[in-house]
Amino acid sequence: MDSALVIGGTRFIGRHLVADLLAHDYDVTIFNRGTRENPFADDDRVDRVEGDRTSDSALEAAATTVDPDAVFDCVAYYPKDVQAATRIFADCEAYVFVSSGAAYGREEIPKREGETPLESCTAEQARDGSGETYGARKAEADRAVFAAADRGVEAMSVRPCIVYGPHDYTERLDFWIDRVNRFDRIVVPGDGTNIWHRAYVEDVASALRIVAERGEAGEAYNVGDRRLVTLEELVRLIADALDRAAPRATETASGERSEPRASSVEAVAAGPRELEAGGIELDDYVLYREYPHVLSTAKLAALGWESTPLEEAMTRSVEDHLESDRGGREHGPDREAEERVLGILDTF
Repeated sequence: MDSALVIGGTRFIGRHLVADLLAHDYDVTIFNRGTRENPFADDDRVDRVEGDRTSDSALEAAATTVDPDAVFDCVAYYPKDVQAATRIFADCEAYVFVSSGAAYGREEIPKREGETPLESCTAEQARDGSGETYGARKAEADRAVFAAADRGVEAMSVRPCIVYGPHDYTERLDFWIDRVNRFDRIVVPGDGTNIWHRAYVEDVASALRIVAERGEAGEAYNVGDRRLVTLEELVRLIADALDRAAPRATETASGERSEPRASSVEAVAAGPRELEAGGIELDDYVLYREYPHVLSTAKLAALGWESTPLEEAMTRSVEDHLESDRGGREHGPDREAEERVLGILDTF
C-alpha cells in the first residue's frame, strides 16, 4: 500500500497516525471539515480534502478524488457512519475503523477479541450521541465492520483502551500530571490498586497502520500498553518522568538541596469514608474504575506490533504537558477538598 486517506487526522489519534504513515513513506490525504487547526498545513507531503464525514456524498467525492489504498476512520461515532464508509470504500485494500475497548459488554480480565461479548445496541442507542451509549455505538459499528468483511470488504477494527500522550485534548492524564507536578502529597482514590488499561497514542497509530498492512478482514484488534500499572504506580511513573523532563534544581536559594520529584511525592490512598470529609466520591477522579479494565493485546502483537516502554511514553507525555496550557483540573476534585481529606488522614 502506498496511499492513505485519514478521516479526521488533525487532533489526536489521527494526528499521530498521519505522522506514523509519513514515517513509513505513505502518500497521505486527510479528510475533515477544517474547523480545527491543521498541524500539517505547511507539510507538502499531506494533502487535504474538506468535507463532513457524516455526509455520504462528501465521502464519495473523497473516494473518487483520492482513490486511496487504505482508509483510516478516526471519527466514526455512529454505526451508520461505518456502514456508509465500508460501502463507499469497498474497493480499497484496507478499511480500518477506530473502535474502543468500551465496546465490550462483559466485565472480565482480560477482555479478548472474539471471546468477550460486545455491548448490545438498540436502534435508539445507535442514534443517541450521549456518553452513556458510546460503547454500544462502537460495538454496533464493529458489527458493521464484520458484516462488510462478509461481503468481501477488507474491513478491520482496532479497539484502543484509554488513550494518552502528546496533544491529548481530553486532558485525562493531564489532571494527574498537574497534581504530581504541583503537590507533594497526591490523593489516590481507593487503595491505589485500581487498574484502567491505557494506550500510548503513538502505539495506537502504529497499530492502525500495522492492522491495515497485516490484519485480517473481519477481525478486531485490541491495543493498549503491554505493561499495566495501578493508579498509585502511575503517580510514581509521572514523578519519575517529571524528573527526566524537567529536573529540579539541586540547590535552593537558601542553600538547601531539593529532592527530585520522585523522591518527594507521596501517594496517599483514600477510601470512601476518608473522601467523604472533602465531599468527594471515588469516581470523581478521572482514570479511576472500580473493576479493572484490561484488554489482551496478544492478537495485535502477533502481527509484529510493539508498544513503547512506559517510561519513554510517559516522559513524552509529561514534556508535552509542560509545554502546553492543559491542566485537566476539571477531571477531579478541587485541591481544597483534597486538603480536608488529607487532614482527616493525618489524624489517624
